[in-house]
Amino acid sequence: MIKNRTLSDPFTDLLFNTLLGFSLLFFISIIFMNPIAKLGNVNFKAEYIITVTWPEDQPDDIDVWVQDPNRNLLSYRNSNVGWLHLDRDDQGDINDTVMINGVETVYPINQEVVTIRGIVSGEYIVNLQYYKSTTQQPVPVTIKIEKVNPSLRVVYVDKVLLENEDDEKTVLRFYLDANGEVASINHLPKKFTNYGLEVLE
Repeated sequence: MIKNRTLSDPFTDLLFNTLLGFSLLFFISIIFMNPIAKLGNVNFKAEYIITVTWPEDQPDDIDVWVQDPNRNLLSYRNSNVGWLHLDRDDQGDINDTVMINGVETVYPINQEVVTIRGIVSGEYIVNLQYYKSTTQQPVPVTIKIEKVNPSLRVVYVDKVLLENEDDEKTVLRFYLDANGEVASINHLPKKFTNYGLEVLE
């Protein structure tokens, strides 16, 4: 006796294989639209970055003060005002030691970082203060201002010598125009550190 065999329809096979191919292509396109995040990458909105550094072998505490056109004053006392943010407040050797997996590790870089995260046209004032001295020696400080968008470029670099504890210097005053470009720079002094009160205009 001969048994009947069921023959598969070639159209059904073709349709199934086509559907399988489209599903595979769709899955691959999803992977490329949402790539796996790279570890260690930090993305944040910033228009300008102000970086203040001083020698690693000097444990002294240098502070940066920034005032924006709306008279918001950024410092270690108020680290997030308007579009200004103090990303790193370095206190010399006080906060250089960190615990990593139960082991004390020294991070000797002396650096303060301020970001301007939006454009407000007008004058910005950047001051440096020799807040605390453990060496009783002058500290050479480098200040760098970089414009982030649309591409990273340095717009200002200078070196300043802070000679004694409590010294405060106006490093620069710069104007941003409506397009976020530096229109002018001057160095007229203005003091912020008399208990937060402005002394010189």
